[in-house]
Amino acid sequence: MISYSHKPKKSDGNIHVLVVDDSAVVRQVMQGILSADPNIRVSVAADPIIAFAKIEKETPDVVITDLVMPRMDGLTFLRKLMAERPLPVVVCSEVAHRRTEDAISALELGAVEVIKKPKLGVRDFLNESAVMLIDVVRSAAQAKLTPAPFLPVAPRNTADAVLPLGPAPRHQPAGDKIIAVGASTGGTEAIREFLDAMPTSCPGIVIVQHMPEVFTRAFADRLNRDCKIEVKEAADGDRILNGRALIAPGNHHLLVHSTALGYIAQVQEGPLVSRHRPSVDVLFRSIAKAAGPNAVGVIMTGMGNDGAQGLLEMRNCGALTIAQDEASCVVFGMPKEAIARNAVAAVVPLRRLAETALKMASC
Repeated sequence: MISYSHKPKKSDGNIHVLVVDDSAVVRQVMQGILSADPNIRVSVAADPIIAFAKIEKETPDVVITDLVMPRMDGLTFLRKLMAERPLPVVVCSEVAHRRTEDAISALELGAVEVIKKPKLGVRDFLNESAVMLIDVVRSAAQAKLTPAPFLPVAPRNTADAVLPLGPAPRHQPAGDKIIAVGASTGGTEAIREFLDAMPTSCPGIVIVQHMPEVFTRAFADRLNRDCKIEVKEAADGDRILNGRALIAPGNHHLLVHSTALGYIAQVQEGPLVSRHRPSVDVLFRSIAKAAGPNAVGVIMTGMGNDGAQGLLEMRNCGALTIAQDEASCVVFGMPKEAIARNAVAAVVPLRRLAETALKMASC
């Protein structure tokens, strides 16, 4: 876990990126793509040992690292870096199951973003995703983070491990109320804290977190193990139920429709919206139509403006809306833009987001 504090913004607008990867192809292509932006300067390292030597000489603004490398693995590198010299770290990971689990662990250790590395066609993948890669670097460069002291977490429901459990509680169809959440950079830990505070009686929750495909499922699975409520990656046709949170699958938009059976999730392909897929705007706009005044909208940490217009449409349809405050955001971009558009009714710190959303949903 990490805590956040203000970090002075760079006055000259230039960003120094250190790419740490044992693949010469990845290093070369990333350097070529990022250097195309005149405000980004790139250096490279073939493994974490070389990276630490370079960091000692000149501290970068952003580190992009693989997880599988010689001499030191990526998670060990990240732990050591965050303990000794905290920097915004972007993880570039493979999609194999073991790697996706490690990528989610990296986010818990303090990485601010995760991007996908395909097994084949690395050069083509990165060229096609140049805009995304540059956006991720710019976002990470604005991140505010400092390592927090490790605090042991008391196990939840300890007796459940040794006592037989009764029948699992049945989900109830979502009533009129629904909570919609959008987040980007820094959002994985913000969403974790938000969902961890939710009781099993909470209204149905739908979430867009900017994250590549495959990783969203691992993220949902991890949250499902850690939280009291059910958390799952959304599938087309899923019912939105009390005590359940659905997370948009990477590379797909998530929409919500109101039917005779209650709220239903729709997962679909489509073009980028507000530079993203999934897009918070797409989710929020569908919520505005499906739920109107029976919805609560929450916009969390992230760079850019995705979700601002959709949240305004929700508010114009009578929904109650909340933004995470600047002090607790890793990047105060999306909430700031929503506030500027008068789309937000309340601005609260992360620790109060769940409580405020529940109170609004009970109105």
